[in-house]
Amino acid sequence: MNNVLIHGDNLQGLQYLLNNGYAGKIDLVYIDPPFATGGNFTITDGRASTISNSRKGSVAYSDVLQGKAFIEFLRERLMLIKDLLSDRGSIYLHIDYKIGHYVKVMMDEVFGIENFRNDITRIKCNPKNFDRIGYGNIKDMILFYTKTATPIWNEPRQPYTKEDIETLFAKTDKNGRRYTTVPIHAPGETDNGESSQPFKGIYPPKGRHWRTDVATLEKWDAEGLIEWSDNGNPRKKIFADEREGKRVQDIWEYKDPMYPVYPTEKNPDLLDLIIKTSSDVDSIVMDCFAGSGTTLKAAQQLGRHWIGIDQSDLAIKTIREKLQMDVVNLFSDLQECEVIDLDKTKEGVGIL
Repeated sequence: MNNVLIHGDNLQGLQYLLNNGYAGKIDLVYIDPPFATGGNFTITDGRASTISNSRKGSVAYSDVLQGKAFIEFLRERLMLIKDLLSDRGSIYLHIDYKIGHYVKVMMDEVFGIENFRNDITRIKCNPKNFDRIGYGNIKDMILFYTKTATPIWNEPRQPYTKEDIETLFAKTDKNGRRYTTVPIHAPGETDNGESSQPFKGIYPPKGRHWRTDVATLEKWDAEGLIEWSDNGNPRKKIFADEREGKRVQDIWEYKDPMYPVYPTEKNPDLLDLIIKTSSDVDSIVMDCFAGSGTTLKAAQQLGRHWIGIDQSDLAIKTIREKLQMDVVNLFSDLQECEVIDLDKTKEGVGIL
């Protein structure tokens, strides 16, 4: 399929997609909507202003909706996004901490509280020393929901640091390999299954069962992978050099670019993580508050199809420029992008 770039109001753009065969087709949505700040964001001499109400430069977008009006603005769009998501689809909504908890309550209604996965804290900047009544704010939040209980999920891992390895794998074997040990039993009893049989004459503790069958436990023991304590308690050895890394937790440090070309431009590594985790190659990824196009570029580089929507002339210009910056990698085969201008009610196909 062609990638799709829609220039126009995203409410109309989402409806256009529903009317043109995209219902249930999109695997991942990331959006970074306005944060209900009550101001305008500008671009002056090619540099974005991240401070509301700047009087200089061209207005990139206005963020004037607040309170109930802002929540309803989002609700309208999220209802359409839900219809566009596939049954394995996910949505990540990036929002400010001041309004985010109200947005979560509304998203619980739209997507179902049972499909809420995470409130992710994103560290966005270095500590500030502004005088204020309150603690310094270095974070915002990302609300992660899925459409169903069976979304696309490619378990993300991050490398262990030296300190992680020393702390988590505190033991060393005769070959110098660092390891730790874990119990070979788990909660829950079985009556007659393989995991309830004796291992080396030992039964699982009361109320528990072996994590695997006894034949596998015997094999591990023969291979030296079982460590026996002084009082005869068996534990499985886990070696640091065999682990892919540690699980990603719900506090992320992806600081904003120091000199953004577009207001509130996000760190591309943040989008890489989200796209790799919650979509597959050839999935459709959508950002209907596309801004500078960071989501679209990340999706393209990771082998996904993308849909972007924005009503700002400056955003569309920035998206084109951002994609053209990497033209050799992105469009070496002259992949086409469907460009739709809703204001002119004119459709066409063109090379970005």
